Amino acid sequence: MIKEAILAVDEGTTNSKAILIDQTGQTLSTGSAFVKTNYPQPSWVEQSASQIWSSTLAAINDCLTKKPLVKVVALGISNQRESILLWNKRTGKPIGPVVNWQCRRTAAECNFLKEKGLEKDLIHLTGLPVDPLFSSTKIKWLIDNYALNVPEEEICVGTVDSWLIWNFSGGQVHGTDRSNASRTQLFNISNGCWDQKLCDLFQVSMDMLPTVNDSSYYFGETKNVPGLSDGIPIASSIGDSHGALFGHTAFQVGDGKVTFGTGSSLMITLPNFTVPPKGLTTTIAWSLNGRSTFAIEGNIFVSASLLPWVAEMLGIQSVEALISLAQTVNTTDGVVLVPAHVGLGAPHWDSNARGLISGLTFNTKPAHIALAALDSVALQVQDIFNIVASHTETAIKNIYVDGGASRNDFIMSLVADYLNHPVIKCTSAEASARGAAFLAGLAVSFWPDLEDLSQLQSSGPTIKPKISSSIRRNILNNWRVAIQRTTLNVS
Repeated sequence: MIKEAILAVDEGTTNSKAILIDQTGQTLSTGSAFVKTNYPQPSWVEQSASQIWSSTLAAINDCLTKKPLVKVVALGISNQRESILLWNKRTGKPIGPVVNWQCRRTAAECNFLKEKGLEKDLIHLTGLPVDPLFSSTKIKWLIDNYALNVPEEEICVGTVDSWLIWNFSGGQVHGTDRSNASRTQLFNISNGCWDQKLCDLFQVSMDMLPTVNDSSYYFGETKNVPGLSDGIPIASSIGDSHGALFGHTAFQVGDGKVTFGTGSSLMITLPNFTVPPKGLTTTIAWSLNGRSTFAIEGNIFVSASLLPWVAEMLGIQSVEALISLAQTVNTTDGVVLVPAHVGLGAPHWDSNARGLISGLTFNTKPAHIALAALDSVALQVQDIFNIVASHTETAIKNIYVDGGASRNDFIMSLVADYLNHPVIKCTSAEASARGAAFLAGLAVSFWPDLEDLSQLQSSGPTIKPKISSSIRRNILNNWRVAIQRTTLNVS
């Protein structure tokens, strides 16, 4: 008997992934393919839209080849957020590169908007500060540099989910969901729609933008997709960090998660929209049946992607060897590493900051630097968690962790120690894709409701904090001093 399953794609910064999930929540197979990233100038980060699409197809093929006797009843999408691109509505061809979420090329434009005193109003409308992370200034840059000679009516603007929906539907659907739209800084998250004043400010025609729907929604059907039958419902779209939260079935207000990938994201659900405290954002976690669930979030630019860089700098063969080396010492002996390689994200939002290593002495060994690198992954999360805990009336409940680094118990013990809060590991490595699959399944009644999904929860062991308050306080003090030095390092 052929088993029915949901196919979910998670198009990330470094890899496209695909999974098949059956009705019991079991992952039947997975596939992945590499996504190339280009760095044309310092702090500029971009990708190829065509290569993202081919990578997505390769991941799907890898997944389906491993489990051929499956009927795909719906397709779900989770995606890297804020990365933005243009394509031609008539030809379907990209117009310029995908400007990646990490890219800082619009820092000067963002500084100009801040100097004009526009940030406060933007935060109240969108929940987002002015920063090159968000899509709005990137769209204007792409139009100015690649689309001035393209008729406006032929231009499609979209985040990566929109690009995938367009291609999966054979160019029939230009759509997105509220979670992705809420990260563009063109979307009024209180009203739940594109905002004309915001579009005018960033000089983006609203006609170029995708139609916004729920995260669980029948966007269209597959058409002429290599390896897939025509007519499969394209039934969900959600930002990857939001998808991970949903994949954890973190449906209670106050539940949250930390995703560890190229960057990191701490996200905790809220009872309603609130203007975020300085340094954080308010976002739409997901939207169901026309109703949005809000969350407070902090975004970190460089997280686990630091570790292979440090390993190479120290002449170590692998990240695994770096982690083993770090565990040979009990402390960093005062060494602090701040990975501000492309600036600092939440809660500092400093585009000019650059990475540094401080506290070096003649007693410093490679193991101390290795441990400082692992510390930085956890300490950046603590910076955000501390503000959330101080400014949110809702009690923080379950904190789930996912992403590649979450599989390592030692790194997660550092997270629990510095947050002074237990963290719950995810048994599935693909939390974002799992969330997209759940949302797609809801749209086609593969699962009836959230209560049914809650029974499929795939939580692993809970890691509790162990260090003393005095040790934690000393580590945090050293970290904050190093952060201050980093933000003054303007070249």
